[in-house]
Amino acid sequence: MSTLPTNDRVQIRAQAKWVRMSARKARLVLDNVRGRTVPEARTVLAFTPRAAAREIDRVLASAVANAESAHALDGDELVIVAAYADEGPTIKRWRARARGRVNRIRKRTCHITVVVAPAEQPRKPRSLRRDQQTSTESEPLGATPKAALPKRKRREGAAV
Repeated sequence: MSTLPTNDRVQIRAQAKWVRMSARKARLVLDNVRGRTVPEARTVLAFTPRAAAREIDRVLASAVANAESAHALDGDELVIVAAYADEGPTIKRWRARARGRVNRIRKRTCHITVVVAPAEQPRKPRSLRRDQQTSTESEPLGATPKAALPKRKRREGAAV
């Protein structure tokens, strides 16, 4: 467990090393959870059929536990700031082939890292655009200005 202070925002990291799968396979799942809240990411991982999802869920649970125990943060209010898989050492094995030859078998490993941080304060809704700020008190509800009607209906003088 380590804390990475960036921009006065506490970040908590958890890492699983020497996981027996390729980093490429783990990255496919990590792309789906990066930037999500913890409950949302756990739901995505629970329904992801890849084997990497179980390993990533374990690392995410560790990062949340680190945040709850060391920093007294609520696990449901955390956001996954960064999630990445680096290549680990490759274990090399040999397989016998015909006529005394061999093929190399590469058993790849990876290091999975998940960084969580408290969610930023929710932003206030943006103010209305200028065309929405004009008052509609002069027009009755449901009335459409004549210029907004299609040309055919304007000619006929139909009201909507």
